[in-house]
Amino acid sequence: MHDRESYNTKMPAACFLLFFAHGLVFSSWASRIPVIKNELSINEAELGTLLLLMPIGQLSTMVPAGKMISRFGSSRIIKTCFLLYPFCLLLIAVSPSYWVLGIVLFFFGVSGNLCNIAMNTQAIEIEKMTGRTLLSSSHGAWCFAGLVGALVGLLAININVGTLYHFVFTFVLVAGLWFYSKDHLTNVIHKVEPQRQSVFKSVNPTLVGLGVIGFLSMAIEGAMFDWSGVYFQTIVKAPEKLVILGYTSFILMMTLGRFVGNRVIEKLGKKTVLQCCGLLMSSGLFLSVFFPELWICIIAFMIIGLGGSLSVPSVYSAVGQVSTVAPSIALSFVSSISFLGFLMGPPLIGYIAEAFDLRYSYGLFACFGILLTVIAGQMKVFKNKN
Repeated sequence: MHDRESYNTKMPAACFLLFFAHGLVFSSWASRIPVIKNELSINEAELGTLLLLMPIGQLSTMVPAGKMISRFGSSRIIKTCFLLYPFCLLLIAVSPSYWVLGIVLFFFGVSGNLCNIAMNTQAIEIEKMTGRTLLSSSHGAWCFAGLVGALVGLLAININVGTLYHFVFTFVLVAGLWFYSKDHLTNVIHKVEPQRQSVFKSVNPTLVGLGVIGFLSMAIEGAMFDWSGVYFQTIVKAPEKLVILGYTSFILMMTLGRFVGNRVIEKLGKKTVLQCCGLLMSSGLFLSVFFPELWICIIAFMIIGLGGSLSVPSVYSAVGQVSTVAPSIALSFVSSISFLGFLMGPPLIGYIAEAFDLRYSYGLFACFGILLTVIAGQMKVFKNKN
């Protein structure tokens, strides 16, 4: 159990830095996808297959991650496993072939999801100790890292810094953030009875619904993270040095939205916020599909980023209201389904783009935003509680 006596005033900052470090690793990879695609002569379908290996790795950790964190505590998992994520980033940079890169991306997904669940569990525990909302700003830190990663990637590309040197810099920075943060975390262990039944049977339908909403939202996020550069490159026909502007405009608005998210959610309520998020993401995607011009698409991607900023924090914060199992297991269930969308969306984009056109892919994902709006309106958890 936790209590206020065990509270360390550096805990929120440490959690914030861990989210930032995690986001920096992913955004560093995302900013280099067009470069790696060209270096290995990978087409859209092959890139989609590569990106599919990441959700397979993520899915493989769905059940064991929740159980490990429940048994050993999120703090211990962060201390022992966090650096595996940026280490896989280094392996991506030195992968000599398509097949080797595929194997590395599988373990990139494994390590990334384990860290993701541990960090979110840590944030929830600190929220309980302090009575303060932490998830929205923590996810804001992740997005801010995405913005920083995009800018670093833009700089590295423009001054001709190789992918390996870029990723080595990222590893060193992340290791420093981890070294500071690891000693300022709460180590809560939930002593629950061993569950011999499937985790899927121990959760209720509301958690499934929350997972589906998270899946739809993060599928759109994944499409933006992994394909925004390619979209600007192949559809918008942006100059090479401006290709990253799509990703940058998206992550900028997502970051700003999450840092002001607590007030917006308190004022409007989670149901209204989620419905607005779905409509904004859908509108931005349709705008980019029908008007593939540089400045219009920059504005469209900003709208998508604003729409995606508060959906996942709203979903995650609702987990504690309905959970009947250990928080780490409930969060593992919801966040894994959500993050599965983040990782499975990009491969689906690739397959559709290879068969038809990248704009068809974005058009389909625009429908995800509409579906999210409908589902959020039907969820009972959002009707009686903000």
